[in-house]
Amino acid sequence: MLVMRPARMADLQEVQRLAADSPIGVTSLPNDAQRLADKIAASESSFAAEVMFNGEETYFFVLEDLATARSMGCSAIVASAGYSEPFYSFRNETFVHASRELAIHNKIHVLSPCHDLTGNSLLTSFYVVPELVRSAWAELNSRARLLFMAGHPERFAESVVTEIVGYSDENGDSPFWNAVGRNFFNISYAEAERLCGLNSRTFIAELMPHYPIYVPLLPDTAQEAMGQVHPRAQVTFDILMREGFETDHYIDIFDGGPTLNARVSGIRSIAQSRLVAVRLGEGEPSHGRPYLLSNEQLQDYRAVMLTLDWAPGQPLTLSAAQAQALNVSDGASVRLIPV
Repeated sequence: MLVMRPARMADLQEVQRLAADSPIGVTSLPNDAQRLADKIAASESSFAAEVMFNGEETYFFVLEDLATARSMGCSAIVASAGYSEPFYSFRNETFVHASRELAIHNKIHVLSPCHDLTGNSLLTSFYVVPELVRSAWAELNSRARLLFMAGHPERFAESVVTEIVGYSDENGDSPFWNAVGRNFFNISYAEAERLCGLNSRTFIAELMPHYPIYVPLLPDTAQEAMGQVHPRAQVTFDILMREGFETDHYIDIFDGGPTLNARVSGIRSIAQSRLVAVRLGEGEPSHGRPYLLSNEQLQDYRAVMLTLDWAPGQPLTLSAAQAQALNVSDGASVRLIPV
C-alpha cells in the first residue's frame, strides 16, 4: 500500500533520489542534500507549529510504499507564495494601439511582469516515479495535498497557485528562455534553473525586464512555447485542471510554462470532500470504487487510496490494516473524495 505522509529527516536519501530524476524546471527539488535537508527541516517545524493564518510555513510530503519503505513520489505546499522573497509571474494582457486618422485598431498581446500572485498558497515539488505517472497513485500524490488544506484551512490562503514546468527540448533548451531570459544572462536555461534551485529565483527575476514584452516581437518558437507543458509535467497539469484550476492569465517568467490558479472554494477535492465516521470491520470489499482518504491530523497526517463499497450518509467500514495505514481508530473521522 502507498501512503502519503509528512516527510521526515530520515527520508533525505530517498528524497534526493527523487530530486535527481526530476525534470529541469522543478527548482523546488534541487539535487542538493543540504538544500533538501533544509526543506525537510522547515517542513517539520511547520507541521509542529500552532498556526492561525498562512505565513512562511512549508509542508513537504512523501509518497511511501509501506511494503518496501521506498519513496515513490513527493509534493509540497507553500503557505504563502512570496512571503520571504517576491513571487514573479508574467501576466497575459492586451494593449490596444489605435489611430483614428489611419483607421487602424490593433490589439497586441503583451507579457507584463507582476507580483499578482504573492500571498497565495503555492503547490510545488510534485514528482512521482515513472512507473506511477499515468496511474491513480499520481492523483494521491497531488490531490492529498488539497485534502490536507481542506482539513486545516486556517493555515492557507483563499487562493492557490502552481507553476507547471514549461516546454524544453531533449537537450534542456527552452525556446522561451532563449528569447527572453538569455538576453539578460549569458547562461543556458538548465544552468539558470540549477542556480535557482541552489540559491533563489529572486536574484535572476530581479534582472529580468521590468517593462511589458510585446509577444509578436518574440521568435515563433518562443511564442509557440508560451503556455506549453513539459511532457513530464503533463500529469500534474491534467490533475489540477480537473480540480478546477485556470490557466489563461499567467505564465512562468523563465520557461513560459502555465501558472495555474484557483479559489480554494472552487477546488473539487476541497469543496466536495466529505468527513465520514470510521467503523472497524472485517475483510475488504470485493467491489466498489476508488477513493482518496485522509485523516485530520497534522504531524501524523496520512492519506491513502482505497477501493470502498460506501454509501453517502453511512459510516465508513475499514479493515484493521486500512485503519492502521491511515493512523485512525474506531469512531474517528476521515475525509474522502472519489478518484
